Amino acid sequence: MSENKREFDIKDTHELGQILDTVGDKVPKLIKDIMGSLYSKENAANMGQAVGTYYKELIAAGIPQEDALDMAKSMAFSLKDIQFNSGK
Repeated sequence: MSENKREFDIKDTHELGQILDTVGDKVPKLIKDIMGSLYSKENAANMGQAVGTYYKELIAAGIPQEDALDMAKSMAFSLKDIQFNSGK
């Protein structure tokens, strides 16, 4: 047998099954909790207030309305806007 290959026995298969069961139980809850914290009513209200305040401050600083609106829009984001680097 080559150095890089290893035979799996019943114990390894059982342990792998336990790991996959654990991951299967925990990952969906983790995703649900993350989504809930990002998209809660409270966070939406806070984001709305922050963007509104940012827009008002830009106007007060003399930024033209159209530019201030574009800048405020770019401040708000969602998960779909985040680019994840896959290491490529």
